[in-house]
Amino acid sequence: MAFEASLADLQAEASCPLCLDYIRDSVTLECGHNFCDSCIHERWNNLEGIFPCPVCLYHCPDRNFKKNNQLCHIIDIIKQIPTRRTKWKCQEEKLLCEKHNELLDLFCEKDLELLCPQCRVSTDHHDHVLDPISKAAVSQRKELQRYTKFLKKKIKNAEMNYESQYLNMYEVRRKRENWKKELQREFEEIKTFLKKNQALINSSLLLEVEDMEKKLINNKHQISTYISTLKNLLNEIAMKSLQSDMDLLTSIEILRDRYEQLSAPDASSCEFKKNHGTLPPHYFGLQKMISTFQVDLTLDPKTAHSSLTVSEDRKSVMVRTSYFDNPAEYTAYPAVLSCEGFESGRHFWQVEVRGTGEWSIGLCKESVVRKCQKSPVLNTCFWSFKQFMSISETLDTEQENNLVRFGIFLDFERGETSVYNLNNRAYLYKFNDIFTEKVMPYFAIGPALKPFSISLARGE
Repeated sequence: MAFEASLADLQAEASCPLCLDYIRDSVTLECGHNFCDSCIHERWNNLEGIFPCPVCLYHCPDRNFKKNNQLCHIIDIIKQIPTRRTKWKCQEEKLLCEKHNELLDLFCEKDLELLCPQCRVSTDHHDHVLDPISKAAVSQRKELQRYTKFLKKKIKNAEMNYESQYLNMYEVRRKRENWKKELQREFEEIKTFLKKNQALINSSLLLEVEDMEKKLINNKHQISTYISTLKNLLNEIAMKSLQSDMDLLTSIEILRDRYEQLSAPDASSCEFKKNHGTLPPHYFGLQKMISTFQVDLTLDPKTAHSSLTVSEDRKSVMVRTSYFDNPAEYTAYPAVLSCEGFESGRHFWQVEVRGTGEWSIGLCKESVVRKCQKSPVLNTCFWSFKQFMSISETLDTEQENNLVRFGIFLDFERGETSVYNLNNRAYLYKFNDIFTEKVMPYFAIGPALKPFSISLARGE
């Protein structure tokens, strides 16, 4: 019995896991399992990319496998050993229907079940599509191939989504670092402002304390004099009370007048003024200032210099080569005003400068003299950013699409105009004056050899 069992195990090892017969033209996969050359080719037919081992499902990268000559010789020897049971009969026992004890030779496509002939006539499968096992296996393999293509597509999409999430994470980190730098610049600016403001407040407090001390000394002197007057009057009253009747009544009127005319001195106020330091709006954060005070400006073509062209949407201006006289132009310098002006409040607008050339942006009084033969500079008419920039306003670069974005913040009541470089969110300059009338934003462009423009932009 032990010999027969060992022999059966040996014959099983010499059998192909696919056809269940002795292996013919034995080939070995990378995982170590052996198959008939024709069986494995048939199993992998129509597969692409990945070829799984039918036994362990190991993913073979290609169809390459090795011919096992030694196993072929061993199988030839095993075939010569007589046996009472063939492997096919063993397989038949394994494929018997548990309910009817008959060979399973059909497959139900709807219920995905193996059936025997008696199961075929069952009411459960009467209207179902039943195929032979070989045909059903081919159909199911094709279906698995469809699953494979679908899953590969899903994997590809998921990998792309994963890559996208990774890039988004990188972008979030980059924005975070940029924001940290921006906040650091704003914090440094606030610290500088607070330091200056602290010095001014300390100086003001010192003067206030000195003035208060003088008032207290004066109050003290007045109170001391008042106390002496009270004491003297008290002594006189005591003396008069001891005099004779005639003497008392003779001088009582004078004493009574002095008593009734007594009045306490008026003490000067000695309270500190509530003079706390206050931050201008732009120290509460550039982004908050933009979102709070942003205005939408448009250019006024009627005020444009003859050498300038204003776009149809009135949002940009550029230099043109031809020159025609425009009686309405407000200055001989190539510039244009906005349609909107301001005579109160706080306002913020953005300007884009693109190209190579000279330019100037700022404010001017509404009553500016037309045809004045001067460029915008700081005088009774103009408050020009160009006049005070610490860097050159000539954008000399090889990139024609060079773009610099600036932000202008006007606080009319405080008489302050601040300028920011919005490319790096840096504070550039602030100039102060007393605005006594309506002011107009203006935009000036000097000579340019290449396309050059100034545009009004809207913040995000």
